[in-house]
Amino acid sequence: MENVKKRVSKPDWLKIKLPNTSEYSWMNKTIRDHKLHTICTSGKCPNAAECWGAGTATFMILGDICTRACKFCNVKTGKPEAVDFKEPVRIARSIKIMNLRHAVITSVDRDDLPDGGAGIWVETIRKVKELNPGITMEVLIPDFQGMTNLVQMIIDAKPEVISHNVETVSRLTPRIRSRAKYSLSLDVLKYIAESGLVAKSGIMLGLGEQEDEVLETMKDLAAVGVSVLTIGQYLQPSPKHLEVQEYVKPAQFRFYKEEGLKMGFKYVESGPLVRSSYHAERHINALKI
Repeated sequence: MENVKKRVSKPDWLKIKLPNTSEYSWMNKTIRDHKLHTICTSGKCPNAAECWGAGTATFMILGDICTRACKFCNVKTGKPEAVDFKEPVRIARSIKIMNLRHAVITSVDRDDLPDGGAGIWVETIRKVKELNPGITMEVLIPDFQGMTNLVQMIIDAKPEVISHNVETVSRLTPRIRSRAKYSLSLDVLKYIAESGLVAKSGIMLGLGEQEDEVLETMKDLAAVGVSVLTIGQYLQPSPKHLEVQEYVKPAQFRFYKEEGLKMGFKYVESGPLVRSSYHAERHINALKI
């Protein structure tokens, strides 16, 4: 009889209900009424209410079609539409309407563009700051294929935090990430850290990595100057994506946080429900500790 692999069941600590507070309801209504696009809502993030209460939300720019096809990500893959040059103003106005104090911006990969979308990134950062005096920002950027001149454009726009996720351990990178290289991501993060801005990265657990590999990845990130690290549980977005190999227990996440702080990270957000932008408003202070 043929062996059938048993699907790993989702544990109780990952079964949550979205909150129903007045603040959460107001923000949801604002997003719907103004046709705003946030990762918080489209990704059904479990931390949305907490982040909104702290005056933070996450937006995605450069369209919703990615030129890469990472095995963990639910963003559509294909030929992206033309660049929308009005998008920076629209994002800036959305942030103003939502009355945010801290904004997180991310994007799809745009390997189809000569500048990888860096020009729109820069204009978005500038417009957000122009229309929202006093706001702080984190940008979660692609690797720009390692072209430091493009990364430098983002640095020169002076967001408070620049994040780039390695996503997983070195061994699993070729299987999980499309086109991205582990060593290239480390090079990009080192370049950001050496600029004097806060460098941040994140990894997912539950894809088949071993404890020693996670610790080695954390050491690699600390060595290139990353000061903020997020560690969360991978959740399978759809049947066509990679299956979860393990639901990592909360105690193991706590262990990684303790080890990360010993390694010198200023902030380590580590838990089953942690996502890249979790407690993002706190990470701007990473260089002040």
